[in-house]
Amino acid sequence: MTKKQRVMLTRILITAAMLIALKFIPLTGIPQLIAYLMVYLVISYDILRKAARGIINGQAFDENFLMALATLGAFFLAVWTGSGDYVEGIAVMLFYQVGELFESYAVGKSRRNISALMDIRPDYANVERDGTLEQVDPDEVAVGSIIVVQPGEKVPLDGVVIDGSASLNTSALTGESMPRDVKEGDEIISGCIDMSGVLKIRTTKVFGESTVSKILDLVENASSRKSRSEAFISRFARIYTPAVCAGALVLAIAVPLVRLLLGMDGQWTDWIYRALTFLVVSCPCALVISIPLSFFAGIGGASKEGILIKGSNYLEALSQTRCMVFDKTGTLTRGVFEVTEIHHNALDEAKVLEYAALAECASSHPISKSLQKAYGKPVDRSRVTDIQEISGHGVVANVDGHTVAVGNSKLMRKLEVHYRDCRSVGTIIHMAIDGHYAGHIVISDVVKPNAKAAIAALKKRGVEKTVMLTGDAKAVAEQVAAELGVDEVRSELLPGDKVAEVEKMLAQKSSKEKLAFVGDGINDAPVLTRADIGIAMGAMGSDAAIEAADVVLMDDDPMQIAKAIGISRKCIGIVKQNIVLALVVKFACLALTAVGIADMWAAIFADVGVMIIAVLNAVRALTYKE
Repeated sequence: MTKKQRVMLTRILITAAMLIALKFIPLTGIPQLIAYLMVYLVISYDILRKAARGIINGQAFDENFLMALATLGAFFLAVWTGSGDYVEGIAVMLFYQVGELFESYAVGKSRRNISALMDIRPDYANVERDGTLEQVDPDEVAVGSIIVVQPGEKVPLDGVVIDGSASLNTSALTGESMPRDVKEGDEIISGCIDMSGVLKIRTTKVFGESTVSKILDLVENASSRKSRSEAFISRFARIYTPAVCAGALVLAIAVPLVRLLLGMDGQWTDWIYRALTFLVVSCPCALVISIPLSFFAGIGGASKEGILIKGSNYLEALSQTRCMVFDKTGTLTRGVFEVTEIHHNALDEAKVLEYAALAECASSHPISKSLQKAYGKPVDRSRVTDIQEISGHGVVANVDGHTVAVGNSKLMRKLEVHYRDCRSVGTIIHMAIDGHYAGHIVISDVVKPNAKAAIAALKKRGVEKTVMLTGDAKAVAEQVAAELGVDEVRSELLPGDKVAEVEKMLAQKSSKEKLAFVGDGINDAPVLTRADIGIAMGAMGSDAAIEAADVVLMDDDPMQIAKAIGISRKCIGIVKQNIVLALVVKFACLALTAVGIADMWAAIFADVGVMIIAVLNAVRALTYKE
């Protein structure tokens, strides 16, 4: 319990004790009024201060103003009628503060849960200086520094392991409990916990640019992007509060006047009491508190599962997704390419592979890496000059004095080289040497284990159409799509073509339906930005993913996509439940109050009760189960 909550609880207990004590003290007249006013001030001074500040700032119509007006009005009625019944006004404020304490505790619990889920900020970094370890603030560590991470410690900055091996707990980032093994030469990201082994790491980023810093910033700022539901509540409150104040005035003044004009008893006291009760009932606490809390809890619950959502607007849009568009490589497939066949002309098989690996030596593309892996020998880059990478086509380079072209059929056509088609299914890498066709290499990708189940899960969650976009050959793309159950496939696309295809699909859908694009977050930034919702998958350590995407999945498991939609649907369901509950109960109580059936006690119980139920319902968004 926070200091503020302890103070509030103390005030509630003191108020209750003073009310009980006054029941046994025989006071009347002015001393009685003064005594009850003192009790009232103990429980309500903060509400009165907020109401006064709102009036001064020109923002009077809020729940503080309504509570202050209603309870002070109850005191006025007790004085006017001479009944001496001051307990009702105090009790209304007392129960309201009990509800506020409960709401404060629930919100605090949600924040603590989210803080615990995202407790990945490192406290220090062990910097190696002159053979000794010195603990410093991660912000003070420069790029290229050598840091040491010991078992049980958090990795404070992104870097490369230069010595040692260990198992890392990545659950705070990915939501998965399976450890990740790292060894010398592996890249490592901040936020992981070293479970075994001492690691020496050369830092590659300052703390402000590290993975953990970007993730923390993303989660902390998620509440600044409001959903349509939250915007609706804000607009509703601006109209609703003045309207109920006007309604209270009608009950307090207009109705008694009309009764007098009709020759009836005005019953001023009765109608003013109804108007004050009307104000108490009208407080939109359940809506104002529970809706933002629902989204806040939903974003926190998603973070626990390794799903980072940049704002409640994206959480809401995710629940409306009807078309899911996938990049193939690295998203539905592992992006682990293997050389499966080599078909050659004049050169022997080994020479074809050697020249292809040398020509592609400067590229970081998975296909290039697979060629180098299949070559199996150290690449002598001194043999390669004049490397030209042609986007969407391939590479042309000078190898041992020969012009070597390695790429797809588009590259061969561009260079006017007569090539041979291959009947094998896979990515076909053609090669020409000095303008003459030398053969081709067949490279196959590996489908991710859960990709097929993920497509099926998405369809169960209401995704009506799945589309796969790829630069691969038509035969390869159609084979993968058929294996996974993807509805449509569009192949042989350049990076710019993917944007064009997404724009076509956006033009064809209705405004209420959302289109999401899922990519690996490295080469798909333009498409991630163009889609209604950009989802970057398996993006640990990828700056491009965190910057361009609206939703970042820290794990590369395709089932995380279906889980993200499941979380969003649950959260939006809770929001709708709270809106309906609050509005139905609120308007029902307002109607009962206006006709004199509900008194102030019933009003405050209805108001606080609905708020507590709505808050408890909102907290459910913190957890998600399939």
